[in-house]
Amino acid sequence: MPSTIYDVTTWTIPGSPSTTAYTDIGAIVNSIIADIKTNQPTQASKPGAVVYIPPGDYSLKTRIVIDISYLQLKGSGHGFTSSSIRYNAGDTSSWHEIWPGGSRIRVENTDGNAEAILISRSGDPRLSSIELLDFCLDGVSFTPNQNSYLNGKIGIRSATATDSLRIRGLGMIYLERGIVITDADALHIQGNFICENGSCIELVGSGQASMVNDNMIGAGYVGFSIYAENHFGLIVSGNNIFPRGKSSVHLKNCTNNNISANRLHAFYPGMIQCEGACHNNLIGSNHFLRVPESFPAMTGYNNGLDDLFGLVQLNGSGNTVVGNHFSYDVPPANITPSGATPTIVLVKSGSNNYVATNHTAANVAVHTVVLDGSTVSTKVLDCGTTAEFQPLTGATYGFRAIP
Repeated sequence: MPSTIYDVTTWTIPGSPSTTAYTDIGAIVNSIIADIKTNQPTQASKPGAVVYIPPGDYSLKTRIVIDISYLQLKGSGHGFTSSSIRYNAGDTSSWHEIWPGGSRIRVENTDGNAEAILISRSGDPRLSSIELLDFCLDGVSFTPNQNSYLNGKIGIRSATATDSLRIRGLGMIYLERGIVITDADALHIQGNFICENGSCIELVGSGQASMVNDNMIGAGYVGFSIYAENHFGLIVSGNNIFPRGKSSVHLKNCTNNNISANRLHAFYPGMIQCEGACHNNLIGSNHFLRVPESFPAMTGYNNGLDDLFGLVQLNGSGNTVVGNHFSYDVPPANITPSGATPTIVLVKSGSNNYVATNHTAANVAVHTVVLDGSTVSTKVLDCGTTAEFQPLTGATYGFRAIP
């Protein structure tokens, strides 16, 4: 039986011996996938294969297209290092290194496609058990403005439904969009370093029973740290999400999901946003830190929201926000609108939402919980004093102040 283990550095494309993994790893991996298909033609026996990327510096000129199940694309090192620091540092001639390392793939995309890796297949069944492990996708540059987060490049896009797609141990940097996954079932994104990208993780279409956990995430002001729409049973936990994404976690029309035990650090309001019909979600035991932008090159940018929006905004019914810690440390001169009392949790719409036992430490007076006038039967317990609670006219609620 033909081998099911491939090494990109030793593979030769039939008819193109001059193409190597160092000159175009995309063409090499596509050729390997074609070979897997040839060697596994029968419906009843498709074990898949492992494609190994040793530590090295590889150019990707041709988009990788994964259209088979049971494929593991595996490197030996996520290779992350900050390009933003380097691009804004000036003279780096004395530095030990200046580029990402490990199993580093430079996303050059001279074939006209946006993605480094596209996962897509028509027909049944959906693709299953694809694993992307332990390598680096480096978008190289946001030319001409290295602080724009814009270059049109996408690291990984899954365009058709998948089951048990796993993305682990990757370093992703200087991509306009890091991961874009459509219609995922049992997706697992774990242990990645996804930073200095326009957007980091976008779960679009719909999805169920997925996990995003234990990642280091830092998006740009133009995009999302973690975004999910029409998801059910999503767990977002144990992530360290740092600036400067326009939100930390953004749910749109999502139900019965769990956002817990994350550390969230942001320069803007709207850290967790529940947009549209978001019902029965749990937001618990997270640590929120809201401070102003501190990097001079970025002080002119924001996400367009003011401090009345809330660090958490709920839209929908039956949601629970409990046991979170909020640190708010913004100089009065940086608060918008000028002179406003910032909002920590805004219940914008819905009924039977439960907000309890959250602690807020702030350098200025805040409204710990604000209820829109349209909200019904909200329960607010032990989240602040009577002065810190603001129910707008028309809201119905139960309230218990802290002692």
